[in-house]
Amino acid sequence: MRTILNVIWLIFAGIWLAAGYALAGVICCILIITIPFGIASFRIAGYALWPFGRTVVRDPEAGIMSTIGNVIWVVVAGIWLAIGHVLTSIPLFVSIIGIPLGIANLKMIPISLLPLGAKVVDIDR
Repeated sequence: MRTILNVIWLIFAGIWLAAGYALAGVICCILIITIPFGIASFRIAGYALWPFGRTVVRDPEAGIMSTIGNVIWVVVAGIWLAIGHVLTSIPLFVSIIGIPLGIANLKMIPISLLPLGAKVVDIDR
């Protein structure tokens, strides 16, 4: 079932969301000081491409620098990405097949707001 949902997700939302996160990652990596944001953006892009069967967990060893980075991220990009997830989930909720996709889209909001200090892991682990 996860594979079917991931394929449907890939067609309707995954490619576009992953492309947006990858573009943000490239822009962040061009500027030397924002490379940690670029790496986090690439990590989210992989999660946005194939989300079913994976989840986000917080790293308890993340320090104060990830907290400061997350505050900067929320102000600069996080709020806009969260709004994008909400707006893309609305059309997904219209059909019965799209309801799990809309829920998955809303589950990505926390990592889009606070990407530093988070890890994407398989649910089976």
